Amino acid sequence: MKGANQMADHAAGKKVKGLREVVKEVKTPRPLSKEDIVKLRKKLRVSQSAFAVLLNISTKTVQKWEQGENLPNGSSLKLLTIARKNPKMLYVN
Repeated sequence: MKGANQMADHAAGKKVKGLREVVKEVKTPRPLSKEDIVKLRKKLRVSQSAFAVLLNISTKTVQKWEQGENLPNGSSLKLLTIARKNPKMLYVN
């Protein structure tokens, strides 16, 4: 019960003794160009359809990104940014 009350106080913006709050600014990833996406896919040595499976998106979406019709955003952009730094992350089960 004590924990529930502390949680309610914290949610209401009150100071809670013994609670440490860490705030870290998270920057949004920079946009990726169609060239960036093609380069990443080729680095992975996969087709557009295999790339789509790795990202859990449609092949049509990958095609539109690579043609410059659409740009990745939201969680797709975040995942692509992570994959650029560590491509093997896409192969995690």
